[in-house]
Amino acid sequence: MTNFTILLFDNGSLQPEATFRLRALSKQLSDAISMKVEPVSLLHSCKIKPESLNGVPATIIRRRFKEAIQMGEKKIICVPLFLGPSLAITEYLVELIDEAKSLDPEMTIHVAEPLCGSDVNHPDERLVMILKELIEAAITSSNANYQNIVLVDHGSPIEKMAFLRNAIAEKLSVLFRERRLKITASSMERREGEAYVFNEPLLETIPDYLGLKPNESLIVAMFFLMPGRHAGDGGDVDAILQSLQKQNKICSYKKTELITTHPMIIDLLADRVKSVLINKLEA
Repeated sequence: MTNFTILLFDNGSLQPEATFRLRALSKQLSDAISMKVEPVSLLHSCKIKPESLNGVPATIIRRRFKEAIQMGEKKIICVPLFLGPSLAITEYLVELIDEAKSLDPEMTIHVAEPLCGSDVNHPDERLVMILKELIEAAITSSNANYQNIVLVDHGSPIEKMAFLRNAIAEKLSVLFRERRLKITASSMERREGEAYVFNEPLLETIPDYLGLKPNESLIVAMFFLMPGRHAGDGGDVDAILQSLQKQNKICSYKKTELITTHPMIIDLLADRVKSVLINKLEA
């Protein structure tokens, strides 16, 4: 088999915890496919001080591509640790690939599908099952009587990402119908203007949107992959939910664990790598 480099990449964060999570996932994926997988980020993580990362500095894709050229590596597989086709993949990564190929025309760089697969309206069922199990775990670990589940993502300027979130919410609604649990899709934030109304409703408006009473509670299904300033403990999502409590809009809330904490994510990533190998490198 032709030698190749496999890069598992996320968007990147200034939070060390996100890099540690990415490294752990890379190790698990390496073990699952019996191939070396390197953790890299598109942005940010290289700014973290090495002493905050057990002395091992993080790297970013542009830098790793240049190293690959210097080392004579010709075949690279980029595996997105992304829920769907965000601009980071469809635009910024494409720019970095074009740049690398301009420096070494013999280099081939293949990009695997994101976690949702090729169709945001019909996402990989494993994403649905992961969230289902994380929601069930959150319900089981709490004594509150939950009737409303809010699936919250970051909020994207790309409508396809809202389609993905909504498709997941619809599938979860079917799975929880017999338990009479209501699933509502929402975003943490959105850009201003009518062009981005597809991100509505926002998490901060959910109590009014659902007509909740002050004594009602929420399960917050985190449609996030990695810890950081948004999804991590004490992050933006927590700040919004705590504000709703202080305003007596909700009684309490329980967040699910992040998607990358579920073991099924490794099977999903392994299939993304194998798909590239079968369809392209082995062609």
